[in-house]
Amino acid sequence: MITQHDIRLALESDAQSIACLARDCIEVGLGWTWRPARVLRSMAEPSTNVAVCRDPRGLAGFGIMKYGDEEAHLLLLAVDARRRRRGVGSALVAWLEWSARTAGLGVIRLEARCGNPPALAFYRRLGYREVVRVPGLYRGLEDGVRLAKDLWE
Repeated sequence: MITQHDIRLALESDAQSIACLARDCIEVGLGWTWRPARVLRSMAEPSTNVAVCRDPRGLAGFGIMKYGDEEAHLLLLAVDARRRRRGVGSALVAWLEWSARTAGLGVIRLEARCGNPPALAFYRRLGYREVVRVPGLYRGLEDGVRLAKDLWE
């Protein structure tokens, strides 16, 4: 079990690994839209954090969150399949939630596929609540669930 997590803001050199993990863990069956150039644009965006968790073998996981005036939107979160169930995802979410609270934001919103029960259970364990189900949210191919967490509760 991993007890400590090296979480930090991503570097440009992380973009390729992040994009590949997004393709392999999130965008399966939907087409690859989070390519390295898009990840790099997110890194350059002042209102977006791209956080990574690394271990001795490389990238363990990442999260991309966009910050608005009153709430944040977790755009992507992925953990390498070989490193799941070791606290990496929870640590990334906690780091991103801390960043949102520090920015004075009270709500984080995100989406997950209806066909991904482990992800839905993960977010529910972390206190996220289902707001609405959206038919065809994922490029018209799969339904999605919008979830949110009130950081001030």
